[in-house]
Amino acid sequence: MVFDVNAARSRYAALADGSARFDGAAGTLVADAVADAVAGTLRAGVANRTSAFAAGRQSVAIVDAARAAVGDLLGAEPDGVVFGPSATALTYMVARTLAQSWRAGDEIVLSQLDHDANVRPWLQVAEGAGVTVRWASVNLVSGALPTGQFVDLVNSRTRLVAVTAASNVAGSRPDVRTIAAIAHRAGALCYVDGVHATPHLPIDVAALGADFYVTSAYKWSGPHIAACVAAPQTWEGLRPQKLLASSDVVPDRFEFGTPSFELLAGVTAAVDHLAALGGSDAGGSRRAQLIASMTAIHAYEAYVFAELLDGLSDIPGIWLCPADGPRCPTVSFRLAGQSPAHTAEALGRQDICTFAGDYYAVEYFTALGLRADGGAVRASIYHYNTVAEVHRLVAAVRMLAT
Repeated sequence: MVFDVNAARSRYAALADGSARFDGAAGTLVADAVADAVAGTLRAGVANRTSAFAAGRQSVAIVDAARAAVGDLLGAEPDGVVFGPSATALTYMVARTLAQSWRAGDEIVLSQLDHDANVRPWLQVAEGAGVTVRWASVNLVSGALPTGQFVDLVNSRTRLVAVTAASNVAGSRPDVRTIAAIAHRAGALCYVDGVHATPHLPIDVAALGADFYVTSAYKWSGPHIAACVAAPQTWEGLRPQKLLASSDVVPDRFEFGTPSFELLAGVTAAVDHLAALGGSDAGGSRRAQLIASMTAIHAYEAYVFAELLDGLSDIPGIWLCPADGPRCPTVSFRLAGQSPAHTAEALGRQDICTFAGDYYAVEYFTALGLRADGGAVRASIYHYNTVAEVHRLVAAVRMLAT
């Protein structure tokens, strides 16, 4: 299947401003259909959930539809989809809930490759419970997270292994399936940060072996809301702190307060938007359409990203953050003698959007020795980016390097 980038771009009114958007790793543009769904829900007069009248029943339907949509996107059961304001908030909720059963002498395994949202919550609850933290190290030459080290890190005392599905710095993709299998053989759970991977790949949480998988809709054309998925029976065994009168039914048990019905309508619209990008010949269920779309997106983004890597690699004095093996289409770089913030601001003046800093990858940039020195500049490819935009970015970086 050939991906039609022009058709995809026509679904984003915000692209009309002429900016070259290489900031997707920090948050993508919202698809037009998503904005329409959010606005339409706000105008529709929905009520809080109830079966007593039509507006309340409509809200029930919105929530159910969003759970089904995320289930299709990730290959998960709708009854195992828990929504929250952000991936960070959801990870804190799961961490605090799991830690209720942890005891001094237990251990968890964290990764230097991860965003701080999949590090700090676990560190903080581990400290409170007297749990030992063991670290999986990044190979700073290759940018990979070697899988073999987990055999030595995980043991009978391990309660949890937290790992990213893709680095938000350089796109490195650890072997999550093998890491999860190592955790499971020891009786531990595996919590996977899928925020950076989900926009670029077909995802099947069961195939990955993830006990928990968290993703943010605003990274895949949706609104600012997140979801954490797990098997319903996994959620059933957990008891978060919550209001006495709130529902104890899974997955509602883990969602605090009245949900944002308009944002949930936007989630469904975003998933439908992704499913439609594969073209009218995809056919089949929405899950089948999503697999076709995301497979085509992955191939297209890899093609555009190869152009970006080739162009940047040819610039004198540039340093590229290493990433061997499978990766998502993200690269971080620095220009010799130039602060990352200066580079990003200079590109911004040319309406080229990149980010500078550590992007919350605290442990990774600390290990590289670059966090105190401004981190790096990040450029990421999303399915609305074009080769022409890549050439524009490369030309601008080349000029800045001279």
